[in-house]
Amino acid sequence: MTRVRPLAGHGTAMVTVFLGGLLGAPARYGVDVALPSGPDGFPWSTFTVNLVGAFALGLLLETLTSSGWRADRVRRARLLLGTGFLGAFTTYSSFAVQFDQLGRHGQAGLAAAYAAASLVFGLTAAGLGLCAAQAVRRLRGPDPERGVGR
Repeated sequence: MTRVRPLAGHGTAMVTVFLGGLLGAPARYGVDVALPSGPDGFPWSTFTVNLVGAFALGLLLETLTSSGWRADRVRRARLLLGTGFLGAFTTYSSFAVQFDQLGRHGQAGLAAAYAAASLVFGLTAAGLGLCAAQAVRRLRGPDPERGVGR
């Protein structure tokens, strides 16, 4: 069993996450600009980034799990893309604030629909990401170096 080490004191890991975040946060901001919403409207930008992020995380983790890469390469990719980029791109805090704002502006039904849709479609998106990575691996066929499907 692989022992999980804490990141404290591991500067390269922290820099890797930071670099991913440098790209993820502006990407989320771009979606916020493209899909603005008021305090009592459906928060399309947050909903969109969280669904895209859930799909991408499912795709990424399934791809990395079956990549055949050395553990250190998988860890760097996970830190850069999963923790860094997707961690900065997606947002639970904005979801929570927007849920609260909808309720405070008399939109309790919309708030409940937003929460339910985020949960159901987020889980579905993550599952679709996993399935997409598996489908790509099946289409590519077996990896002769590893003796298994990619």
